[in-house]
Amino acid sequence: MICLEHLTKRFPGGQVAVDDLSLDVAEGEVCVLVGPSGCGKTTTMKMINRLVEPTSGRVLLDGVDVTSGDPVALRRRIGYVIQQIGLFPHQSIAANVGTVCRLLGWDRARVDARVDELLELVGLDPATYRDRYPHQLSGGQRQRVGVARALGADPPVLLMDEPFGAIDPVTRERLQQEFLRLQAELGKTVVFVTHDIEEAVTLGDRIAVLAEGGVLAQHDTPARLLAQPASEFVADFVGTDRGLQRLKVTPVDPADLEHPLVVRTTTPLAEVRAALERDGAEHALVVDDEQRLRGWVRRPWVDGEGRAGERARPVEATVATGASLGDALSQLLLHDAGWVAVLDGEHSLGVLSPAALHTASRRRLDGAPTRPPTG
Repeated sequence: MICLEHLTKRFPGGQVAVDDLSLDVAEGEVCVLVGPSGCGKTTTMKMINRLVEPTSGRVLLDGVDVTSGDPVALRRRIGYVIQQIGLFPHQSIAANVGTVCRLLGWDRARVDARVDELLELVGLDPATYRDRYPHQLSGGQRQRVGVARALGADPPVLLMDEPFGAIDPVTRERLQQEFLRLQAELGKTVVFVTHDIEEAVTLGDRIAVLAEGGVLAQHDTPARLLAQPASEFVADFVGTDRGLQRLKVTPVDPADLEHPLVVRTTTPLAEVRAALERDGAEHALVVDDEQRLRGWVRRPWVDGEGRAGERARPVEATVATGASLGDALSQLLLHDAGWVAVLDGEHSLGVLSPAALHTASRRRLDGAPTRPPTG
C-alpha cells in the first residue's frame, strides 16, 4: 500500500533528516517508526502526505506517486492523528469529527450519520458527546475524537504521530488496546510514530528502527527485532529487557501446554488419591460434567472421605486462549503460582509451568505471529 523508494530529505544548510530510505508497508499492516530524537520519524511520515516534500526519491501510495496529484486531495484520502490532537476548540465534537466529510461535499444527513457511527466506534456515546466541545473532554476522550476525525471519510491509510504520547500511562494503555480493537475491525494501513519501543512492540506488525540521520537500521517483526537485533545500535535501542518484551509478542501455543491429571467434581477422594499415586502427580485439575474448570486439588487436600469438588480450590492464575507468554508470566508472578491454566471460556486447554514457558519462549520465530490476536 505504501512504498518508500530511496527517500531523502535535506533541509537548507545541508542537514539530512532522512537518508536514502526504502521501505514497504503492506495493505492492512501497522508499521511503527521508532528511533532517537532527530532520526527523521516525523519527517518521513510527513513526506507520505506531502506536508514535507522529499529532496529525492519517491513515495508510492497504492502504486501511484503521491507527487503526481493535488496534495490537498491526497491528504483527504489519508487519516492523520497527531499528539496535540489539533481539534478545533470552538467547534462541537460533531463538527470536528465531520470535518473531512464536509470538505468532501457530503450532505448533512450523511455527515451526521457518519459522525454518530464514528463516535460509537471509538467508544463515545453520540448522544452524550456530539454536542460537547473539546475543553469539556478529558485528554483520552479528545484523543479518541482525533482518531474518529481521522477515520471520517474511511481512508485506506492512517498516519499517527505519537498520538498517545501526552496521555497518562493508564489512559495510554487503554487507548493502545482500543487502537488494537479498531485495527482488528477496520484493517487500515497504518504508519505509527513513537519513541517508545514498548508501545511499538505492542502495536506494530512491523517495526522500522531509524538511526540518526534517518538511516534505516532494521525493519522487522517485533519478535525478530527483539530476538535478533541487526546491530549494536538496535540492541541498545530496544533495551536489555528485550527478552521480557519478546514474551509480550509470543502467543501461547497449544503445543506448548502441559496436560495434568484431570478429575471430575464427583470423583470420590479415594479414586483421586489413587490417580495421583498412579501418575506420580502432586495435583489435579477438577472439572464438572461439562468439562468446565471448577478448581484444583493437591495431595494434602484429598485425605478422608468425600468427593473432589468438595476439596477443590479456585484456580487463580489463568489466561485466555490467545494470550501472550508475557500475560502467562505475569499471572504466575502475581499469584505466586507454580503454573497457569490456559482457558477457552471455562474449559481448560492445559497449563503452562515455568519450564514450559521457558521452552515456549525459545520456539523458532519463523512464521510466528507478531503479537497475540486481539479480540
